[in-house]
Amino acid sequence: MAFYIVQFLTGLASAASLFLVASGLSIIFGVTRIVNFAHGAFYMLGAYVAYTLTERFSGALGFWGGVVAAALIVAAIGALVEMVLLRRIYHAPELFQLLATFGLTLMVEDLVVLIWGPSDLLGRRAPGFKGAVDILGQSVPSYDLFLIVFGPLVLGILWFLFRRTRWGILVRAATQDRDMVAALGVNQKWLFTSVFAVGVFLAALGGALQIPRDAVHHAMDLRIIVEVFVVVVIGGLGSIFGAFVAAVLVSELNAFGILIFPKISIILVFLVMAVVLIVRPWGLFGRKEAPARRTPGLTVNPWRPLTSAERLASLAALVLLAALPFVSGNYALSVGAEIAIFVIFAASLHFLMAVGGLASFGHAAYFGLGAYGVALLAKLAGLPMIACLLLGPLLGTLGAAIFGFFAVQLSGVYFAMLTLAFAQIVWSVAFQWVEVTGGDNGILGVWPERWAASPSHFYWLSLAIAALAVAALRIAVFSPFGYALRAMRDSPLRSEAVGIDGKRIQWTAFVIAGTVAGLAGALFAYLKGSVFPDNLGISLSVDALVMVLLGGVETVSGAVVGAIIYKALSIWLVSQTDLSKLVLGAFIIVVVVAFPKGIVGMVETILPRRPAASRNAALLTSRVETAE
Repeated sequence: MAFYIVQFLTGLASAASLFLVASGLSIIFGVTRIVNFAHGAFYMLGAYVAYTLTERFSGALGFWGGVVAAALIVAAIGALVEMVLLRRIYHAPELFQLLATFGLTLMVEDLVVLIWGPSDLLGRRAPGFKGAVDILGQSVPSYDLFLIVFGPLVLGILWFLFRRTRWGILVRAATQDRDMVAALGVNQKWLFTSVFAVGVFLAALGGALQIPRDAVHHAMDLRIIVEVFVVVVIGGLGSIFGAFVAAVLVSELNAFGILIFPKISIILVFLVMAVVLIVRPWGLFGRKEAPARRTPGLTVNPWRPLTSAERLASLAALVLLAALPFVSGNYALSVGAEIAIFVIFAASLHFLMAVGGLASFGHAAYFGLGAYGVALLAKLAGLPMIACLLLGPLLGTLGAAIFGFFAVQLSGVYFAMLTLAFAQIVWSVAFQWVEVTGGDNGILGVWPERWAASPSHFYWLSLAIAALAVAALRIAVFSPFGYALRAMRDSPLRSEAVGIDGKRIQWTAFVIAGTVAGLAGALFAYLKGSVFPDNLGISLSVDALVMVLLGGVETVSGAVVGAIIYKALSIWLVSQTDLSKLVLGAFIIVVVVAFPKGIVGMVETILPRRPAASRNAALLTSRVETAE
């Protein structure tokens, strides 16, 4: 019993830091509606800056002053980021803001390595809390007891700040209705800046308080951001008390999961999140999410099929790409095959996001399931390559059918987070089911047969399948099913009023996207000759999001361009510089600021394809605005 009590106290101590970071993210989202992917980067910066300050200044004043000063310094950096970067894109679609914060995360990851080096840093013990307290014969670090008290204290301060101050009242009002707050004459710019600074301060303080407990390293951001998203979603976006309750719940699950449920300890919190979202779609203490801002551009440049000239141009480009083996070496062909595979992957997510209006944060699950389906059929069943390519992606189809049934019941950020939960569950199964998947050792020796083994032949195979997949998805966009899906995206109430079964349509789109992603994963398994749990990881899902947003989520073919540019640039930068993330992150931020509709979207805006279409679009826009 004493051991379990100590374990419980350890969980409460971990909950304090988790609550600080989660409350900051919840505050920022509640007011600005930004899903701040860089929140983990600010947490990491807080830890690094606090390490530097506490090492430089001695004594209790030096340590605790360094912790507070680090949080203030990082908060000032956050305010500067909000004014210079985020303020420019508040009117852009919310997913582009996610893309900008992701680019910022990439830059910070390389900057901390450049400044502090790649090695882990061990901070000194907190003055006044270096010892341990005996509880029922078990030693509990006194610093853990400090954190247990500190968490509720911060909760009380935040409650007073938001309930008893004018600034807090304005923040709560902006959370409910930003337009009304602006109509009352409140300066929204400075309100948003102050909210962002407070949120970043809490994240940085959480990171700074971790240095006596954990080593400081450059992977802290991604480790914490996933748990923080889970906490915020379980508690309810915008709810500080919900973030506190969820932080305690998640921390205790982490503390006891390894003892009580060792086989599913990794996925326990994601199972809980999935159950909460299915039973209570807005979290334990959250409210129904406000309708997302209307994406600009859809009525200005309405989608249309390719003209005859554009089809001939696309065919000519495909012929030129097919001629690559005659002028390039094996390495270029391998890179070309990988880019073609990721074009398929990005196109599948684009179909779900752009046509269906469903932004998935866990699309890599179906990519990885397709890869594992091929590997298992090839290694265990011994089936030929053609049979594996036809049957392997069906594992992705099955996963999409099961997960999609629950996911399409939600919308917005909650839909995205449920897809992330399902993806993490699949990743955890692949990581822990060693007897079947090989665990982190993966499945090796998944090589193509002789007819497709040469780099040129495999490149042609990948290019042909990519062309067919993109063409099939484009046909689906302009089919009656595609029109029904877009109707659900633009106006669910009107669509259901005219007899469209919206959930069935969206579920079907989810299954189609998962199947195409599984096809990409199947090809990727043969390209690499192996399959690992990383093929199901969060980083791959984020890569797909970046590709889609970079090309232009409002366009029909943006994913193709986005995948080619992002993947080619990533591969080239890795071979050219050790600071590839810094350069790539800066490139993403520049694109978001300069081309808020994506590369293809901006090209279509600058160079309209048909003057008549532009006139018709302007007339349509005028009529829509009049009706509204």
